[in-house]
Amino acid sequence: MKKIVSILLAISLLLIFFNANAGEGFIKPPTGWKAGVAIAMVTPDKPILMGGFAFRNKPSEGKLTELYVRALALEDAKGMQAVIVTFDLSGIRKDFSDKLRDRLLAKYNLSRAQIILNVSHTHSGPALSSPRSDTTTIAGKTVRDYTEQLANHVVDIVGQALNTMQPVKIYAGNGVSRFQVNRRNNIEYKLHLQSQYNGPNVYDVPVLKITKESGEILGILFSYACHASILRDYKLSGDYVAFAETELQNLYPHAISFFMQGAGGNQVGYPRRTDAAAKQHGKSLAAAVERVISEEMRELSPDLITSYSEVNLDPAKPLSTKEDLLKIISDSVTNSDFTRQRAAVSLEKLNKGEQPVNSYPYPVQVWKIGEQPVITMGGEPMVEYAFKFKQIFGQHTFVFGYSNDIVAYISTPLVLNEGGYEGSSTPFSGSKWAVNIETMIVQEVLKLAKQVHVPLAQLRGIDE
Repeated sequence: MKKIVSILLAISLLLIFFNANAGEGFIKPPTGWKAGVAIAMVTPDKPILMGGFAFRNKPSEGKLTELYVRALALEDAKGMQAVIVTFDLSGIRKDFSDKLRDRLLAKYNLSRAQIILNVSHTHSGPALSSPRSDTTTIAGKTVRDYTEQLANHVVDIVGQALNTMQPVKIYAGNGVSRFQVNRRNNIEYKLHLQSQYNGPNVYDVPVLKITKESGEILGILFSYACHASILRDYKLSGDYVAFAETELQNLYPHAISFFMQGAGGNQVGYPRRTDAAAKQHGKSLAAAVERVISEEMRELSPDLITSYSEVNLDPAKPLSTKEDLLKIISDSVTNSDFTRQRAAVSLEKLNKGEQPVNSYPYPVQVWKIGEQPVITMGGEPMVEYAFKFKQIFGQHTFVFGYSNDIVAYISTPLVLNEGGYEGSSTPFSGSKWAVNIETMIVQEVLKLAKQVHVPLAQLRGIDE
């Protein structure tokens, strides 16, 4: 008996010793999720050229809503970190994205695989400058200065989010909202005559809920696949997205909401063109998020794996001759400003004896947040990509477009064959995307999904 008591006493002393010295070099067991959030208002303080609609020919005139950048930092039980940054912007180009992510790598040791930059695609936000922007005018200098200030704000709020991380729980769910309309298969001015609209559509509202240890909501990430192009005047605003975020702020005053634009390249909201319509869609979307948050959501285990790649996408035909490029540049009726600018870049390279780039490094990502698969795509992907990835990985998969580089519309073979606005948009001068674009993107996503251990739907055993 004395021997048993002695053994129990020794075990007790050992437990006391290990607990007392847990912070002195002993390995702590894995804990759980940590998260931090930060936000900065980035509404320009002076009139500025706007992005989103080519018809605009003057700077902004006032504002309807404020504009923001937001940062969400995540850390799993192993200490793996990642950051999501959302912008109230129409788009970001490769040069801005690359430089910004390089700064985040240098300052916070975050690789491209650990960063998602997603824009709401509001058509009422400020334009950003590029290496070819004209900065000799007052308007051009204003855009350049704003672009530099915006990048600085992002670096700052990412640091704030990382430095304020606290223990949290993360939950995932999916809601429904039905104000999107496929603009390729419906004619806008005839919509009021139709009793039903033609698809395809994806009405999903993906939601992540992040709660503190107390149960209070710290952050809400939500998404929808629909152009934020309800409004088309000269007032700065976040369009329907801003009104959704305002509603959520009223419902959850201590939380920061993060909107992620989905694969909405061929989706627009209806009704349109009025402030009241934008407010209606914002309230509808917020109501869908509220319903998901109010019901039971799937808690995600504290395991984060990220991946990133740039797949080379090709043009359908060899790039144009000098004569073809000059024709593209001079035709402002048929060709967009973006197409003409790309032609000018190609012509400049040809004049220097350089060969134009014959492929484009297109960014894709696959993350696994606990059991939640997340896929991001650059550019403006057609909604059919969301269908494809949900079919492959399960209906609960989150698919975000408009991430990291808003290069052009990302067509499918069907859209390329049909033609039209979305089918002709590429970074190449005088050429559509090659017909293998969908195959190339899907194969790359499959490769990344394997790296981060996202199973295929049929292997997961989910009948969705």
